[in-house]
Amino acid sequence: MIVILDYGMGNSGSILNMLRKVGGSAIISRKKEDLLKANGIIIPGVGRFDSAMKMLQDFDLIDPLNRIKSEGVVPILGICLGMQLFFKYSSEGCENGLGWIDGEVKKFNFSSCEKGHNLKVPHMGWNSISVNESQNIFKDLDFESRFYFVHSYYVFCTNSKNILAEANYGGIFTCAVCDNNLYGVQFHPEKSHSFGMKLFKNFLEIVDFAKN
Repeated sequence: MIVILDYGMGNSGSILNMLRKVGGSAIISRKKEDLLKANGIIIPGVGRFDSAMKMLQDFDLIDPLNRIKSEGVVPILGICLGMQLFFKYSSEGCENGLGWIDGEVKKFNFSSCEKGHNLKVPHMGWNSISVNESQNIFKDLDFESRFYFVHSYYVFCTNSKNILAEANYGGIFTCAVCDNNLYGVQFHPEKSHSFGMKLFKNFLEIVDFAKN
């Protein structure tokens, strides 16, 4: 069973529909007992960093999530803000993040960038990506793969080994991360049509492999 975390900050229904299209089975829940029984977890996210962390605190979800992450068995996928919560902190607010990946969340700033003087924030629309590791959630996704982005902030990894893929918007930025059982994407696979469907299918395969 895959649990799509319901903490009031994401496109849970759209993710559930996409998982069903690729043959997956999932529930939307914030119950700790569901999380602790899950074979895979998806943390969606739309909104502000501080608000999201406070919601996780209010629903008493941080301890079970930390336990699942530290055990290193159940695959966890973070989407957009859901991925940003993996990091220590964000320039968007003052709350501490989950701290699962060493690094921070920064805001796009093109004021001193000649190439980016006409670029708008948020970064919104379709972008190609460059994958550093063609396995995992990017298995069989080729160089023409494109995903849909909507974000004003991006992640910076202290350790390059955590960088799974990059994109270019006024400069190169990290758009996907990994660390053991942890996967995160800045784009929205639930809005990315066939490419997003393939990514979710790959995540289902990772979940099945970990379960067995």
